[in-house]
Amino acid sequence: MDLVVLQNWLDNASFAVLFVTMLIYWGGAAFPGIPYLPALGTSGMAIANMCIACLLGARWWEAGYFPLSNLYESLFFLTWGITAIHLIAENMSRSRLVGVATAPVAMGITAFATMTLPAPMQSAEPLVPALKSNWLMMHVSVMMLSYAALMVGSLLAIAFLVVTRGQNIELRGSSIGTGSFRSANYQLRRSGVEVVRETSPQSATPLFIARADAGVDLNGSAKTAVLNKVETKPTQKVDRAEPLSPQRLSLVETLDNISYRVIGLGFPLLTIGIIAGAVWANEAWGSYWSWDPKETWALITWLVFAAYLHARITRGWQGRRPAILAATGFAVVWVCYLGVNLLGKGLHSYGWFF
Repeated sequence: MDLVVLQNWLDNASFAVLFVTMLIYWGGAAFPGIPYLPALGTSGMAIANMCIACLLGARWWEAGYFPLSNLYESLFFLTWGITAIHLIAENMSRSRLVGVATAPVAMGITAFATMTLPAPMQSAEPLVPALKSNWLMMHVSVMMLSYAALMVGSLLAIAFLVVTRGQNIELRGSSIGTGSFRSANYQLRRSGVEVVRETSPQSATPLFIARADAGVDLNGSAKTAVLNKVETKPTQKVDRAEPLSPQRLSLVETLDNISYRVIGLGFPLLTIGIIAGAVWANEAWGSYWSWDPKETWALITWLVFAAYLHARITRGWQGRRPAILAATGFAVVWVCYLGVNLLGKGLHSYGWFF
């Protein structure tokens, strides 16, 4: 079979498999009782990953260099990275909700590369002199893998925000320990406790009184009433915390934890990729850093996720606040990866729109 025909078959097959896989994951989320859907979704992502790997391998064989020289190859390598990170995250979390978030993004990237890019941008061409370097594989592949990991981690954070919409949940400390530093409010909600805030008539200090039915809490001990004093202004106000189901709370904690771990994988890769790019830039252009738009946005991306990890590790943030920061990072990664390239500005440019 001709390599061009094989590549066309593989990219269309990748799109078709990812489209069906997306529907399978969405169907599994809407109808969780249907058997075999989770296994079919995982199998679909694995098949798409292998199809894309074969596509990139065929182009590598045909062109004689690592297939990361144009936008078409870059998009498929990114999709391969997303499907690979997805399989890792899904295996870690044992949750099929990961595919609900990642499958449509992987499918959309594949559709854009296959159906939108013009034929000249899809064909392999000889490398320009600046790209004829071993740094092409060392720098670009690491950057693309970091983008894939950061995107998956950010998508899981977005899924966390969707699942916890309208709920003020704090998971303080669970990403770096066993959860002993979680806020008392989270512990009460997780135990299905109704929290009532009342003002003592003899004092200006309100009381938080937690009442629970007979049962067992997370640590295996009997539920008991808890009394915490908090200094606030004297008011007659009642706050009722809506209990969350154990299944939903377990899912929330899993999404939060896996998002943190995947971003923790992508951030070192991004750091290594930026350093490798600086060394390559000095070799090719005589300067480690020139404030090219791509370099500037790579630095912005690094700072956003550095702030996320700092907030999680040093400040002990968990829950919605770091998830919002990670969701912002999803948009920043796309601007860094694709936005500045398609504008045709700077040294890193695909030059298609302008």
